[in-house]
Amino acid sequence: MRSISLVLVPFLLSGCVSLAPDYVRPNAPIPATLSQEVGQNQSATNLPWRDFIHDARLQNVVALSLEQSRDLRKAVANIEAARATYRIAKSSELPTIEASASGSKSRAVNSATNQTSITQSSSATVGINSYELDFFGKIKSQTEIQWESFQSVEEAARAVQISLIAEVSTAWLSLASDQSLLALAQKTEESAKRSLAIVEARLQRGIDSRVALYEAQSVLHQARADSANYTSQVAQDRAALELLVGASLDDTLLPQTLESGAEVWLSDVSSGLSSDILLNRPDVLEAEHNLKSANANIGVARAAYFPSITLTGAAGVGSNALRGLFDGGTSTIWSFAPNVSLPLFDAGERDATLDYAKANRDVYVASYELAIQTAFKEARSALARRATMNDQLQAQNALVDVSTKSYEIYDARYQNGVDTFLNALIAQRSMYAGEQNLISVRLEALLNRVTLYQVLGGGLAQKSE
Repeated sequence: MRSISLVLVPFLLSGCVSLAPDYVRPNAPIPATLSQEVGQNQSATNLPWRDFIHDARLQNVVALSLEQSRDLRKAVANIEAARATYRIAKSSELPTIEASASGSKSRAVNSATNQTSITQSSSATVGINSYELDFFGKIKSQTEIQWESFQSVEEAARAVQISLIAEVSTAWLSLASDQSLLALAQKTEESAKRSLAIVEARLQRGIDSRVALYEAQSVLHQARADSANYTSQVAQDRAALELLVGASLDDTLLPQTLESGAEVWLSDVSSGLSSDILLNRPDVLEAEHNLKSANANIGVARAAYFPSITLTGAAGVGSNALRGLFDGGTSTIWSFAPNVSLPLFDAGERDATLDYAKANRDVYVASYELAIQTAFKEARSALARRATMNDQLQAQNALVDVSTKSYEIYDARYQNGVDTFLNALIAQRSMYAGEQNLISVRLEALLNRVTLYQVLGGGLAQKSE
């Protein structure tokens, strides 16, 4: 009974009072309303990425990146490391019970009588090795610090997943855009070759001057330069995409061009009206868990002002013979060694430690508020761009239509000898620039959807079977 009581003592005395201040979430330093839109689109936080992305090729690429990305693997490994650290801290709240057994046997010879004597002893004990009673919540606060750190790392990994989906989608769409720009440059190059042939034939007949020849050659050289540039850009886009994915990609998973109608590749998401949705972004939650960890650290610093009580105890049996440990011929062995320590003079170390913990908590308050403000700014910027994107896309489409018609008219007038080649050249350059800008606007419209999905915390919801 005595040994059992000794083991139970720490449990009876382990009640503690935490000295950490009560955590109060800081008020969000942003307006309560995120937008005024009243949309019917699904919220980003509730929209699984497989429902956000409609193109099967891009779906497969994103799925592959979630399996192969080294950044995501690193984040998952960090979670496991943080979980293990928390478990280590949690184990400190309970005593470590150890069992030990020992035995000795010695032989002695009396020189006077020449008699030999043999002595032996054995013992077996169960005890607690240096267990600190947590009267003032220091160990509990230390455990809470590790718990919040683990939660912070977990949120960081969720943020990595969101960023990975957005970055892979952006790289894939950028590749499609550059493929379109390359195809446009090659098309313009072929058209410039035909125009140059016509100018050369007219020059031989004395109809055109060398000025028209040089102008035609300039268009051809510009198209050739653009073709070479976009060829290398496409190769670089593919390399960047495969780096993000973490694996080589088959050509069947890559886009060809970014033509009209590509907007169906992605869903349009709704932001909602309340700014509170930003508080659930992983990076904001990560900052809040860091703040909670710093808040718990104040409890550790405060507990240092109070005594530290450590217990060491053991109970067991001993015998002069090994078999006596099991035959009942034993004697009881026990030890109990409490230790109380309190620094009387530390030259202000504890005061400085507490001041540091409070200042560090204020640092994380500012970091948390900054994370919220950054999230609000990103969301508002994406929403502001979306508000004008459709108008710009329609205007750019109309501009390409009229510039194409203008070039066709000027080209026909030139070939019929009614107009100069300069006017046809100006119209061709205007059409070429308009088509390039149209591709860029299409890309920006799709990237705006990706950005809005990312900044509103999309990419974590699971698709229901």
